[in-house]
Amino acid sequence: MKFIERFQKLKSLFSYEEEVSLDDISLEIRPYLFNQEFVNAEIQQIQQTISLPEFCSISDDSIEENKTFIYSVFVPKGIVKTDKAILLLHGLNERSWEKYLPWAEYLTLKTGRAVILFPIAFHMNRTPKSWCNPRVILPYVHSRKEKFADLDNSTFVNLALSSRLSENPIRFYLSGKESLFNLWQLIKEIKNGQHSLFKANTSVNIFAYSIGAFLAQILLLSNPEQLTSDSRLFMFCGGTLFSRMDGNARDIMDRESFQTLRYYFMNDFIHKGINFLKRKEDFMEKAFQSMLSFDKYRRYREEFFQKAKNRIAAITLKKDTVIPTLGVKEALGKTCADEILEELDFPYEYSHQTPFPVHGRVDSEIVQRCFSMLFDRAAAFLL
Repeated sequence: MKFIERFQKLKSLFSYEEEVSLDDISLEIRPYLFNQEFVNAEIQQIQQTISLPEFCSISDDSIEENKTFIYSVFVPKGIVKTDKAILLLHGLNERSWEKYLPWAEYLTLKTGRAVILFPIAFHMNRTPKSWCNPRVILPYVHSRKEKFADLDNSTFVNLALSSRLSENPIRFYLSGKESLFNLWQLIKEIKNGQHSLFKANTSVNIFAYSIGAFLAQILLLSNPEQLTSDSRLFMFCGGTLFSRMDGNARDIMDRESFQTLRYYFMNDFIHKGINFLKRKEDFMEKAFQSMLSFDKYRRYREEFFQKAKNRIAAITLKKDTVIPTLGVKEALGKTCADEILEELDFPYEYSHQTPFPVHGRVDSEIVQRCFSMLFDRAAAFLL
């Protein structure tokens, strides 16, 4: 199947609201409703108190789109119930599943597993539509540029994330923790046979890209109710320590936002955690902190990855400046990284955000070969 042709076709067919039948390859894309039931009081407490960005007058805990939303699942046609699933986790500041549709389709075809496209909190369709409407957002882009002199990489694409994190960087942690609770709920429903598509004790593996890999590592480290003890994780362009990330990009966040985020988590948070709540650090926070810097809970982190190495694989890209290979090596520990991490370098112009270009300026046959090679390996590992 031609990668670019499939991308265009899937992009034209994809819908959150309706089931899509891919008759030519016997797959279906089915929508499912998620209602957030695991409500964490700590998250809500902080969301109610943190200041609002200029473009949004609704507190984070009151954004209904973030609590109840549709997620899509690629399924082999005719399947009523299955006992095999792959969670596909996306990157930071994503508003569309478009680039992931061929990824999910390929994984489903190669593994026979249902592939779940699950959105991180306040990403994809988990925000008001106005957040990604250029007509609504552009005035705030101009306002932000006036507020911060010589502001790099400020665009309407990253305005929402940049403004929210500049206003209070704790949102990065809260969004991640809320996403972990959501995944906890989803995996538990699947494992308990409460999901209409999945049988009890379904095997749930994970394909994670970019910040989705960071989230997946924390999920496996914290392992709520031992739900991910047997899960396999394939990381692509992800898995680094926070200290090595560089999110300053036109389609991720602007320079001021990233500098604010980095300073907060490498100083206040890494030393104190959320100490203003006057409570003990919980198991999720410890897992999160262990992924912030090389020395923080290093033994705890490296021992886990060494023990779990047979069910984790990672591929990075040499020219990736957002998630560098060095940061992934430091996260896993040298012994583990030497066994499960590989750095590739595709023979065309690519970036972290666009590892498989569809703009037509790169030989499509070469892109096709690199895409197939990467996802054949991912499918074989997650099978």
